[in-house]
Amino acid sequence: MDVGAAGFGRLLPGLRDRVRRAAFLGLDMEFTGLYSAFPQNNQPSLFDSPAERYLKVRQSVQRFTVTQLGLAIFSKEDSNKYVVHSYNFSLFPSTLGVTDVEFTLSASSIQFLSHYGFDFNKFLKDGIPYMNELQEKSLNQRLSEGSWRVCSAVDRDVLKKAIDEVTCWIVAAEEGETMILKDLSGSQMLEVQLVLRQALQNVWTQPLEASEVVVKKVSLQQRRLLENSSYDYCRKELILMSARGFTNLFQILVKAKKPLVGHNMFVDLCHLHDKFYKPLPESYEEFKRNIHNLFPVLIDTKTVTKSIWKNYQFPRVSTLLEVYEVLCSSNLNPMDPTGPVIALASDCSRYVLLKSAHLLLRRVTKCSDTVEADPSFSQYLTVLAEYLNKVNFIRGGASSINFSGEDVPSQHPPLLVVHVRGWPQMNERQIYQELKPLCRFDVRRLSGNQFILLSNKFKHVRLVLRDYKHHPNLQISVYRHWRHSPHVNCLLQVSGIVALWSLLAFVLGGPPCCS
Repeated sequence: MDVGAAGFGRLLPGLRDRVRRAAFLGLDMEFTGLYSAFPQNNQPSLFDSPAERYLKVRQSVQRFTVTQLGLAIFSKEDSNKYVVHSYNFSLFPSTLGVTDVEFTLSASSIQFLSHYGFDFNKFLKDGIPYMNELQEKSLNQRLSEGSWRVCSAVDRDVLKKAIDEVTCWIVAAEEGETMILKDLSGSQMLEVQLVLRQALQNVWTQPLEASEVVVKKVSLQQRRLLENSSYDYCRKELILMSARGFTNLFQILVKAKKPLVGHNMFVDLCHLHDKFYKPLPESYEEFKRNIHNLFPVLIDTKTVTKSIWKNYQFPRVSTLLEVYEVLCSSNLNPMDPTGPVIALASDCSRYVLLKSAHLLLRRVTKCSDTVEADPSFSQYLTVLAEYLNKVNFIRGGASSINFSGEDVPSQHPPLLVVHVRGWPQMNERQIYQELKPLCRFDVRRLSGNQFILLSNKFKHVRLVLRDYKHHPNLQISVYRHWRHSPHVNCLLQVSGIVALWSLLAFVLGGPPCCS
């Protein structure tokens, strides 16, 4: 189900109930970009430690915004049957009284969204607002002080037109008469009412329908009676709830503490923290603690399926759709009466986690015949225990980020070192382009004419060592820390100089005299 700002408020109570009854939740997000090109060297690298990658992703998350969030709510019914309700929420940063949000667009990401039919008009015109705790605190303070302001130029034009209409009408209007302002968006309806009430003490406003506001001429006594009553739709708590928008649902998800499932979900978690909770902290460890407090049980289907590769004849596929198709294949997953049954309450057909968990459960019990006819979700969680809170780390110094413990280091092929001769002014990019036709390596400068190479494929290491064995300009060998490290070389040089001076002092000073 596609959900925009117009229908979100009506759906929220039902969503709260479904989340409360859910066995687990699936989440996926779309953004205006993934990795920012600014500053330089912000692209992911095999050399990145988790903390280094986090800082790169943090810079990108601060520049891009979320365009859509997909949420699948899985509820356990009778027997081994799950009913799933899926929603696609169009999102757009709140413009109600907060500092105007700036974000950038990545051409490749916009092209990707366009190719898959993303509705940009819905994103821009009907996106559900959202804000984090810092933005909400700022809006709350401005509302209390009466110093809030309208950020959107479009909204300012709408407000000016509405104020002109009301001020012209009220001169001749009798007390008790009303007029209707039409064609207002959700945020404009609130802003119009706040501005009119602040400017004119003898009017009262009330929302009529999705895009209309009733303006009524009242006495000062009536105005005082209506303010902060149950008839006041501009009470501060209601304004804040409207401005929070999707953040209200985020807070429901956090309170429910249900297992949260995603695929390659590290960037998703960074955006969840930054857009709906708090701005991302500088500290990587603080980020991990915050996420674990918000979502104590995380399951990354990429981490799970990487394990299945090792135990089954499982093709090495990457995208979620490819994983789903393999899990549904008759070779890997023949008809199994004990397998989970999914009832699609709405347009949803991918349930990678349950299929993966069931395969693991079959493996643990050695034979599919011994699997209970009705495995519970807690049994699935038990066989998934070693993967809980371990989010896949793409091309870096760890295989996964562990949000409840120490990160899991990657097992990479050995480092290689390139010694350049006869090619002056070589840089990392030129080394990369030289090797690219043969194989892919990440490159980092070691010293003036030496570079480190790192690959995630052993065959690439063997290939480059073989083909560049007699190259006239590039001498490539396995990196040895004691031999190639500039720090070790410097220490050896200093030690050599000290040893030489000690020897000279001994020779020139002669043997010690005996008294």
